[in-house]
Amino acid sequence: MGLLRQWASFVKRLVHVIAKPVKGDGSRGGMVVHPYRGYGSQREVFVMGRVFHQAALSRIIPRHGMLRDTADVARRILRRGLANAQVEVHIGENQLCVSTDRDGYFDVHLPISHALPIDVSWHRADILVHCPGESPIRTHVEVYVPPPETDLLIISDIDDTVMFTGVAEKLKMLYRLFVKKPHRRTAFPGVAALYQSLHRGVNGRAERPILYVSRGPWAIYEMLETFFQINRIPVGPILFLREWGISWHKPWPRRAKEHKRDLIDRMLTLYSDMPCILIGDSGQHDPEVYIEIVKAYPDRIKAIYIRRVDKDPQREAAIQRLRDQIVGTQCELVLAADSVLIAEHAHAQGHISAHGLAAVQRDVDDHRNDPA
Repeated sequence: MGLLRQWASFVKRLVHVIAKPVKGDGSRGGMVVHPYRGYGSQREVFVMGRVFHQAALSRIIPRHGMLRDTADVARRILRRGLANAQVEVHIGENQLCVSTDRDGYFDVHLPISHALPIDVSWHRADILVHCPGESPIRTHVEVYVPPPETDLLIISDIDDTVMFTGVAEKLKMLYRLFVKKPHRRTAFPGVAALYQSLHRGVNGRAERPILYVSRGPWAIYEMLETFFQINRIPVGPILFLREWGISWHKPWPRRAKEHKRDLIDRMLTLYSDMPCILIGDSGQHDPEVYIEIVKAYPDRIKAIYIRRVDKDPQREAAIQRLRDQIVGTQCELVLAADSVLIAEHAHAQGHISAHGLAAVQRDVDDHRNDPA
């Protein structure tokens, strides 16, 4: 009976997680607009999102409980992206109108012809969506633009770099990713202090952009935002995600390696005057992708930090061979077993403060003394 209860609890929580993204419409159904946090510079900003239609919820369905969650899962499965919806984005005095693609996604590249205020980093983008047969919807989203004095860009993987997902253990990964509540998902010890230190810089007052890239689907966007906030990890524009929707014209998601490389190229082009640090893990393609980036931008990448997620000697030897390929550049690849080793190198290179290094050491020590 105990095992049966565990499985029942597993299914109940899984259904609730899958149902959560459709609950914001108050059960009315109709057109829904879901923008994702944007990013940009004083030259151009990027805002992505999706417009879709979902069915209304029957009044006989209770507002809470397993039946409501099951009905919302059905609504999520049946919802469809709205193609050719008109999306107007305004930020300051700048504006642009685009159409959604056939899956309902919009990707706005808005040139900045009227300068944005430089005394703030987060700007409000107002969004107005029109679609035939639907009532117009107004919403807004935050857009991050680094201050002019920003001295460093950080691009980080998430899976097995910020949080443990166990890519080598698929069932455990799915359990942690889709079933555990955000505050119970495992962040690596010292990650919060490390990323806060990188964000704040040596003087403790910088606002460096940290841009996160992941092979995960857009469906987990809200959960990851909550995870970052609860774990005190600086929340950057989460522009990492892939569309995993399966259809006859697109039966598989885009390859993670290509997705990551293209996004990093896009960010380095946008922030063309900033040096960069790349952070990833040893379990997938991060070292290989990052070495390609160093070769393409030999003067831009100051360090590659790779979290070691296994002790496979063949994988370590492969990473050592990759490290040898960038000897003579300004970049050093650091294969680290924990956040302290990364922080020590970052401090030695002048990227974080002594206070930041001490905070990382303290967090890791606290975890060792109280692993629960």
